[in-house]
Amino acid sequence: MKVIPYIDQEKCMGCEICVDVCPQGVFIMSEEKAVVMSPEKCNGCEICVENCPTDAIALKWTDL
Repeated sequence: MKVIPYIDQEKCMGCEICVDVCPQGVFIMSEEKAVVMSPEKCNGCEICVENCPTDAIALKWTDL
């Protein structure tokens, strides 16, 4: 199983918290919104999910 982080761009307010708290460096900022730059680095720790003030981040597990 592999985890893939997703960001709901409608909910993202560009606070950069996910960029700051992710120990794996999965997120970057682009056009004042967070984007998933390196999904393969995600280890499923959910620190980004727990810290996102707008619940814009979800982790999805896949067999791929």
